[in-house]
Amino acid sequence: MALNFVQSFLQLLLVFAFITAVASDPDITSDFITPAYFLSVNGTFFTFTGFRNLPDPITGTLMVTKATLVEFPALDGQSVSMAVLKFPPGGINPPHTHPRATELLFAVSGTLEVAFADTKNVLYTKQLQTGDMFVFPKGLVHYQYNRNHKNPAIAISAFGSANAGTVSVPNSVFGTGIDDEILAKAFKTDVATIQKIKSGIASP
Repeated sequence: MALNFVQSFLQLLLVFAFITAVASDPDITSDFITPAYFLSVNGTFFTFTGFRNLPDPITGTLMVTKATLVEFPALDGQSVSMAVLKFPPGGINPPHTHPRATELLFAVSGTLEVAFADTKNVLYTKQLQTGDMFVFPKGLVHYQYNRNHKNPAIAISAFGSANAGTVSVPNSVFGTGIDDEILAKAFKTDVATIQKIKSGIASP
């Protein structure tokens, strides 16, 4: 598994050239930005070790390990971030958006169904094999799904922002307190159905 990650990161060198071209973070006027609480800077500041010994996902639950501005302060102003996604058999990353970044996903192992919908409501889907990459344009709704119910899948995502942000479609629509009647009218259904959906979203 360690070798697979090394190979994946080598292949992702090309990703960073792409990310630089589509980066959305403001340009900085210095080589890098150091948080005020850092009294001195050395190579450790520019090193992220959070991808070592990644745990396996809980049964049925997607596990996402991020290297964003929050976890890796050296990314401030650099317009890049990454995440490792470990899908259990049958696991899904539900429909969501990244409002501040394009995402480039690399399938490390297993297979993944990926898709995004554009502003014309056209759905673009693909079944990725190990070694494939797929780009999700900035701000568009997308998902990833491991349809294999026997084997897990692993992917690495690179983003054109140190703080891409994630907006979950199910949670933002049904978990933020939007009035039931408004949702019932929007989805052309009844309030009871909306309440049932909300109860499912709220369940652990």
